[in-house]
Amino acid sequence: MVKYLKLYLFELLILAYIFGNAYVMIYKKDYFYPYNIIPVLIIIIYLALVHLQQLVLFLAFTTPLAISLKELGMSEGLDLSLPTEPIMAGIMLLYIFNELNKSITDKKFIRHPISVIIIIQLAWMFITSITSTEIGISLKYFIARLWFIFSCYIIMPHLFKDKKNFVKFVLFYATGLLIVVFYTTIKHAAFNFNDKAADWVVSPFYNDHTAYGAALAMFIPVCFSFLFIKSIPYTVKIYSLCLFVAFMAAIILSFARAGWLSLVVAIGILITFFLKIKYRTLLVSFAIGLSIFYLFQTDILIALGRNNTDAEGSFSNNIESVSNIKTDASNLERLNRWSCAIRMWEDKPVFGWGPGTYMFKYAPYQLSRDRTIISTNFGTNGNAHSEYLGPLAEQGVPGLFIVIALLLSGTALGYRLVYSIHDREIRILVIGLFLGLMTYFVHGFLNNFLDTDKLSVPFWGFLAALVTIDLYHQKKNYKA
Repeated sequence: MVKYLKLYLFELLILAYIFGNAYVMIYKKDYFYPYNIIPVLIIIIYLALVHLQQLVLFLAFTTPLAISLKELGMSEGLDLSLPTEPIMAGIMLLYIFNELNKSITDKKFIRHPISVIIIIQLAWMFITSITSTEIGISLKYFIARLWFIFSCYIIMPHLFKDKKNFVKFVLFYATGLLIVVFYTTIKHAAFNFNDKAADWVVSPFYNDHTAYGAALAMFIPVCFSFLFIKSIPYTVKIYSLCLFVAFMAAIILSFARAGWLSLVVAIGILITFFLKIKYRTLLVSFAIGLSIFYLFQTDILIALGRNNTDAEGSFSNNIESVSNIKTDASNLERLNRWSCAIRMWEDKPVFGWGPGTYMFKYAPYQLSRDRTIISTNFGTNGNAHSEYLGPLAEQGVPGLFIVIALLLSGTALGYRLVYSIHDREIRILVIGLFLGLMTYFVHGFLNNFLDTDKLSVPFWGFLAALVTIDLYHQKKNYKA
């Protein structure tokens, strides 16, 4: 009897699960979803223990498809993205356990300038969480950032040391995103691709069209770069071309103006590569440009004030409205949030209000003249709308300087790799990853999404890929 049980154990378990499911559907319908998530949990645990690399790829695929507890109507307070954030937390705990048991982290990776900046950022985030005006909220924010970093950055060299996984990671996330694109486009078509509907048709996968546009913008350059890597199989190139076309169409239909702007900047950066302009030259030019803006800011703002084209109707109207700071509610609300962030920083210039607290504290800092028709006192319409001013308000001047250091160091790394790598195929891959990363750095001036899994996975993943290439793949041939 025992012999037959062992022989047919898997089949018996499947049969027991089917009968159990039938019982739940008839007598315990409220437990249908919890019961049916059991096989998913078993698969995830198995992958975590036996095939961790496959779990990371599974994480990449499910991230665009993840749905938050609030979208499922299961929580009004603490939010969690399913299934990704529990997977991230599990990967972090498993990695820490393995590190304590037997050191598995390459010291060379940890000592890389990018890694050092990230560690400093986490350390300062912890300090400002302790000094926070809302310690509970800040510690939750800090813990979430920890599992983002561990699962999307720290663990990535173990995946990317095998060069085939660069392409796999991108394609797994892009495939999940493609499913969202199909869903969103079909849903949007029912409203004749109306620009107002574009904001909410991305639900339940994205909370608004700007986050959706940011994700699309990140993957458009890297999917396009795959077309020029000779060692990538022809079928994968065809699939990459389909992804590129689908994402280009989707970002146009998203009416995400920040996404469009970030792609324009990415094209500009690509032109600098062709012209072989040095990063130092660009940095000096940017500094001069900022100085000119500061000197003539009054005249520039007056000129921008003459633009009263709202982001409504045609595609051209949405393009023209990017610089409208007179009547466009979205642009004016960003100015309102940025002004609040600066006023909050003035009150707490060193330690800030605490990570994740902006949305709960900014309301009293709104001036009546800055409020718009979409202003709120309840933090329901996003955060500071800036990856730079948000940390300034929440973590003080050091928080802003750390983010700027990450921007400058990441940009310097990208330019150095593009100009120093001799292998053509690795250089093309670097260009695609770097341009995708830069779209988010540009997007960060207008929005902030690194507190979500949707953008954290590609952002930290792309950054880890560049660091891994810098450390391990510069002098080797790339083969997909």
